[in-house]
Amino acid sequence: MPIVVDIDVMLAKRKMSVGELAERVGITPANLAVLKNGRAKAVRFTTLAALCDVLDCQPGDLLRWEPAEQLTP
Repeated sequence: MPIVVDIDVMLAKRKMSVGELAERVGITPANLAVLKNGRAKAVRFTTLAALCDVLDCQPGDLLRWEPAEQLTP
């Protein structure tokens, strides 16, 4: 998927555990793991806003776009 989630980078910078972030954001650790590991198909803006609030960051600090590798014939 061309959208990469960098929650683990922000967690390391903030020295925060996944469990603590999940609790402070108000989502389950399992749902946070799905998002963190790039398996989520969508994220609600309210969840993204809560992540940014707790981690004191911008959405662009958590999400980035990487072009898909082009196939060569």
